[in-house]
Amino acid sequence: MSGTVVLYGAVGDVLTLYEIDRARASLTRRAEFRMPNRVQYAWRHPALPVLYVTTASSGPRTHSRDNQVTAFRIDEAGGLRQLGETRGLAARAVHLCVDPRGKFVINAHNFPRSWVTVHRIRPDGSLGEEVGQGEQTDFGSYPHQVMTFPNARAALIVDRGNHAANGRPEDPGALRIYPMDDGRLVAGQVVAPEGGFGFGPRHVAFHPGKPWLYVADERHNRLAMFRVQDGAVEARPAYVVTTLENAREAGPRQLVGAIHVHPHGRHVYVANRADATVEAGGRKVFANGENSIAVFEIDPASGEPVRIQNADTRSFHVRTFALDPAGGLLVAASIKAMDVLRDGEIKHVPAALSVFGIGPDGRLEYVRKYDVPLPEGELQYWMGMVEPA
Repeated sequence: MSGTVVLYGAVGDVLTLYEIDRARASLTRRAEFRMPNRVQYAWRHPALPVLYVTTASSGPRTHSRDNQVTAFRIDEAGGLRQLGETRGLAARAVHLCVDPRGKFVINAHNFPRSWVTVHRIRPDGSLGEEVGQGEQTDFGSYPHQVMTFPNARAALIVDRGNHAANGRPEDPGALRIYPMDDGRLVAGQVVAPEGGFGFGPRHVAFHPGKPWLYVADERHNRLAMFRVQDGAVEARPAYVVTTLENAREAGPRQLVGAIHVHPHGRHVYVANRADATVEAGGRKVFANGENSIAVFEIDPASGEPVRIQNADTRSFHVRTFALDPAGGLLVAASIKAMDVLRDGEIKHVPAALSVFGIGPDGRLEYVRKYDVPLPEGELQYWMGMVEPA
């Protein structure tokens, strides 16, 4: 792919459009678009110039009273114009995706209970009616992502589970596969190594050309690779490796984040994020932990991921990052600003977009960082790259 690509960054209910200069690895802010509510996630239609955005009035583990998903037509410069009517959602959606055939928008929910909402997509890309789901279908303890398999025949719920805490036992994690019948998800295979205990998947990425599934394990800072055969995921991972450069220095809030496989299929990237604090000088400052993009080389025969680099994002808690579809750039978005104690002085590090060039060997080279101002109480919650046409 070599067409124009733009970047959208979400802070609160504002989606900001950035023009990307690939040759200079630079971003230029071009426009802002007001969304119906705080942006949670967005996904481009696989064929039409349409962006689907899910929004909510509040964040994780709170009762969100005003939630919706909206379609926007994308113009040649990346501008957005609402397409059709907004569809209400019963609760905040943590993630959404569009199936590879462009027929359905699927939203995943995890509070106050776990379920999915599916809407049909009309021929013009606007949102159609909701597809009813089985009331008794088990979607796990804490879904954090919904994806469809490349053949569009099934959906995959990535059920993160939860650590044991406050006297509550651990909620095991799992990969839950649901064959799709005209938009209705039917319970199918559940992949939960060791019963799902010690398994905390957050996000997954399919290899673009091989039957391999890469899983970012949030709760244990690991990357796992599962083989996929005949639409089924093997019961145990073929490989499990750490995402951290020095696991011994991991703090109490060390987590894995997003994951993406490079378009050429030779490398996979995983975000490491940390934001634990300690008191210093009457202020809360960053304690310790790793904020990086871990780079893995993929063995072309076996699919084994081998970590070759941990690139410092020079920011804190990178919740999302994106790859240029042409494969030359990576941009990482930190969710918040933090104070840092350096050489006895407290310095403020704003939320940011960190830009990296991607070399022929898959390694990242830091280019520059753009500070992103955050209104009080808001976060840089989502970011993505999109080809307008």
